[in-house]
Amino acid sequence: MTTNPLAALFTPAARADPYPLYHALRTQGPLLSPDGAMGAVGTHRDCLRVLHDPAMSNRPTPEPAEPQSFLFLDPPDHTRLRGLVAKAFTPRAVAGLAARITELVDAALDAAAERGSLELVEDLAAPLPIVIISEWLGVPAEDGPLLRRWSEVITRSLDPIGAADEETAVASAAAGAEMTAYFGELIAHRAGGAGTDLLSQLIRAEEDGDKLNLGELLATLGLLLVAGHETTTSLIANGVLALLRHPAELDLLRADPGLAERAVEETLRHDAPVQFTHRLTTRDTTIGDTVFPRGCLIALMLAAANRDPALHADPDLFSLRRKDHTHLAFSAGPHYCVGAGLARLETAIVFRRFAARVRQPELDPGSLTYRPHVNLRGPARLSVGFAAISRD
Repeated sequence: MTTNPLAALFTPAARADPYPLYHALRTQGPLLSPDGAMGAVGTHRDCLRVLHDPAMSNRPTPEPAEPQSFLFLDPPDHTRLRGLVAKAFTPRAVAGLAARITELVDAALDAAAERGSLELVEDLAAPLPIVIISEWLGVPAEDGPLLRRWSEVITRSLDPIGAADEETAVASAAAGAEMTAYFGELIAHRAGGAGTDLLSQLIRAEEDGDKLNLGELLATLGLLLVAGHETTTSLIANGVLALLRHPAELDLLRADPGLAERAVEETLRHDAPVQFTHRLTTRDTTIGDTVFPRGCLIALMLAAANRDPALHADPDLFSLRRKDHTHLAFSAGPHYCVGAGLARLETAIVFRRFAARVRQPELDPGSLTYRPHVNLRGPARLSVGFAAISRD
């Protein structure tokens, strides 16, 4: 075994379909590098156990000097910050965005009908979540492309176990600094106001006299922008791609729009936008027959766990007839994704409107390219041919 147990996943050949490799890695059981510094688990049982184990830390190593979003904190810090943010992410608040999401999806499809072409990522999957999170935060509409650029640059450095090169790391740090300065100005402008936008709500969020300080607020805004935009873009694109590759399933959705939510869950299980997460052992931990020493960084292969044959029959099959869509695409335990409801809502509306309006859609296989990431998986380009797009 190489020092990095997941090295094979970084080869270009694995980008289009890493799942055979996941199967092979999962079948080997828990993996540990010869020096004990890095490991990996890939069964649903093992990943779920680690995600719920309070002895597993989510703090980065080495810890950076600047404040971290609650994604990279452990209880009690994580519990406090997540609780404050969750006050703004209520189911009612998320549901209130449905009409605007539908309006944006239909506008994108109308524009595609007029052009006679649809590049799914650029025309729909990428713009939709950045507009929604920007509007919800109260960011000026003209700044949306700027936030998207920062988000795309920052995510290039998020592949696991030091995969990013120095140039990528430098560009990511610069984009992060620009974004921090931008949000700092917005916070100063909104502080003390009574605005109803998400940023104003986060500034005011309080529990038992506790509020987000400036560093915590800036880190949270960065997380909401990057995680909310990038992962939802890939979730939408992965799902539409799966439906195009399985036209019988698309026909089912077209006949029964109520299956849109099931299609979202099956996409999350079948081709999750986040393929990994990590935990650091704070004590020697035995998983199966493998002892992970204290200080070992364990990669949890969520995408492998979601297709675990011990959990699902025919796990590689994409099917809207599947009744059990159990998955770890949004993690589990204390770090379950706080924005899961919004991602689900946006994607379900796209699936429903795409199935209802796009007539005889067809994937242009020559157009399909994947993003360079290993961890954040999704198409970079995906052109869809069609006979027509109805005005329904």
